[in-house]
Amino acid sequence: MAGDPRFSDGKEADALRTIGEVARALGIKQHVLRYWEQQFPMLKPLKRSGGRRYYRPEDIRMVDMIDRLVNREGYTLKGACQALSSGSHVTERAVAPASAEPAAPVQPREQAARAPVDILPQLRAIRDRLAAALEG
Repeated sequence: MAGDPRFSDGKEADALRTIGEVARALGIKQHVLRYWEQQFPMLKPLKRSGGRRYYRPEDIRMVDMIDRLVNREGYTLKGACQALSSGSHVTERAVAPASAEPAAPVQPREQAARAPVDILPQLRAIRDRLAAALEG
């Protein structure tokens, strides 16, 4: 995170940042960050009086990885959580633990969507009912 241009707020690279600062810098809404805290046990920003959140540099790196997996690589939240907790999705900033056993491959959302499901007749029936309702 050192020298990250998204955080040109005058603070030191290892300074704590509020949820608002992180949200603005990374372009992620605050409610999404709070939701991700519930879905990803490894994301634990510090909470001070009144429940105010403070993100450490390692928390910000974790948010950045979650954002990349979910919003750019197409992982589901569950798949991203599995990839991060197993260390199977190694990045330049995160190194898999030496003792980690290889996990089953996690499918990105696009691959999961291609699963063979025969719903085409149902979709056509819905389309036909909607068309009839709009005409009538």
